Amino acid sequence: MSDPAISVQNLYRYFGPLKAVNGLSFDIPHGSVCGFVGANGAGKTTTMRILASLDYPTMGTAKICGINVIHYPEEVRRLIGWMPDHFGNYNHMTVAEYLDFYARAFGYRGSERKQRVEEVMEFTDLTGLADRFSNKLSKGLTQRLCLGRALLHDPQVLIMDEPAAGLDPKARVELKHLIRVLAEEGKTIFISSHILSELGEMCDSLLFVNQGRIVHHGDAESLRQGTDASGGMLYDVQVVGEPSRLQEWCSITPQVEFLESRKQGARIRIEGVEGALAARVLSRMIKDGLEVTEFHREQRNLEDAFIDMLGRLENPSSESGTPTSFAPQP
Repeated sequence: MSDPAISVQNLYRYFGPLKAVNGLSFDIPHGSVCGFVGANGAGKTTTMRILASLDYPTMGTAKICGINVIHYPEEVRRLIGWMPDHFGNYNHMTVAEYLDFYARAFGYRGSERKQRVEEVMEFTDLTGLADRFSNKLSKGLTQRLCLGRALLHDPQVLIMDEPAAGLDPKARVELKHLIRVLAEEGKTIFISSHILSELGEMCDSLLFVNQGRIVHHGDAESLRQGTDASGGMLYDVQVVGEPSRLQEWCSITPQVEFLESRKQGARIRIEGVEGALAARVLSRMIKDGLEVTEFHREQRNLEDAFIDMLGRLENPSSESGTPTSFAPQP
């Protein structure tokens, strides 16, 4: 398949003066999991609704597997599974009846319909709850039911808007496992969430948006290994002896700043992002008689990276100010 699973080009969506989506462009390849991240009101749900053929853009194009969402919505709907943050349910309808109803809507008939419903209930671990009323399920089980509905017609692309919202830790782990299994089966998954640590674990790439614009599209590791607001790298250094020796050494060494003492060393900042510079700093430490036992770059958690990114956008002049301090990855 030459076309990306999802392709968005120069997408805009205005609601009066509000620019909910403001020129988004991105591609998501087949078989990948992409996390869609942004603050409330950043344009995530609007973008997803357009991709699901539930809204029209003001300008721009959106395609699923090469098919234009606006021009051919019926074809697109056969390719996607849509899992909204909230979905309709029905009183006095069991789990099996609910899925059977939607299987009929998707065109399944007779024994094929029964088999498909059973397959989906087995995959989402709902078989034992077939006779439970669908509107009496817990939040976690309700999300599994919604996922089952989205999977009934075996779509190539899944679009999931905040599927982990409100779930307890056990339900989040179960959902994460199901998503990875679907990805291993070759499905493309576009998922929004506020739980960035979990997105980092299960996504191949992260797409950050702010005020309708993309501010980052890449893997989670590139964010964890990012720089501070002034373009420096933070390192944890441990040495034999008193940390004061390391502090004195930093005070007379160009491009190195001592930030804080730690039990057996210090946290330092190296001005610049090139690994070769860090290697030269370590080499000079050893040459100058410091007995270094550990030297590693700090990793930020994704929440810190996202907040820092928004801070740079809101206060671009801060890049030339005091370096931002990041907590190490727990």
